[in-house]
Amino acid sequence: MTFIIRALLFVFCLTTSAFANENTLAELDSAWAEMERAVMAGDFDAYQAAYHDDAVLVSGFSNTSYPIATAMKRWQQGFDDTKAGKVTVALQFKLSKRFHDDTTAHETGMFRYATTDENGKEDVFIAHMSALLVKKSGKWLMMMEYQKSKATEAQWLALK
Repeated sequence: MTFIIRALLFVFCLTTSAFANENTLAELDSAWAEMERAVMAGDFDAYQAAYHDDAVLVSGFSNTSYPIATAMKRWQQGFDDTKAGKVTVALQFKLSKRFHDDTTAHETGMFRYATTDENGKEDVFIAHMSALLVKKSGKWLMMMEYQKSKATEAQWLALK
């Protein structure tokens, strides 16, 4: 009898864990989708709200790190231009490694950011990235964004 109870508990734990894992991934996918939406809509407030107040941007391009608030000041004009219709923006994330529990996550992958100006000129930027996120009051917030290095279109297309 003890063996049966242990076996049932084991199966229950596996099932519960698998459900929790799927639920957490769905929540994280939703957080990434909201960041994409905010950027493409020029919704600066929503994008800024996706980050923890103490978040840090790490730049492999300039070999520096600094508060995300500093980066937001630099990025705000792009959001304003997008919202005003001066540029059209496309943003997409692809994730290759995803480590998480119910309240923390480390995500690795790439992002592709493309702008098209009023004259139809497109500018594409693709980067390798990783991010640390925490779940606070039911919402996933970015704690650290690490923009590692430039990626090519071929690397982007190869990432499933």
